[in-house]
Amino acid sequence: MARPGHGRSRSSLKEDEDEEGEDPLDALISRTGCMGQHRALQDCMAQRQDWRHCQPQVRAFGECMARRQRRAP
Repeated sequence: MARPGHGRSRSSLKEDEDEEGEDPLDALISRTGCMGQHRALQDCMAQRQDWRHCQPQVRAFGECMARRQRRAP
């Protein structure tokens, strides 16, 4: 089962943010500078319903997070 905050469309995320405030995971990812890649991955997952069809987005998000970790002190 998917964790809360994943696999939802951008519009449903916006509705949830309006009701509950910012998702803690989204806040954490936003601080990494990888939110664009994360949103693209979420959008692909919402459309395709299968991570195997979203490999370019998975790789882009993973590479962004890896770059962030290499820069972290």
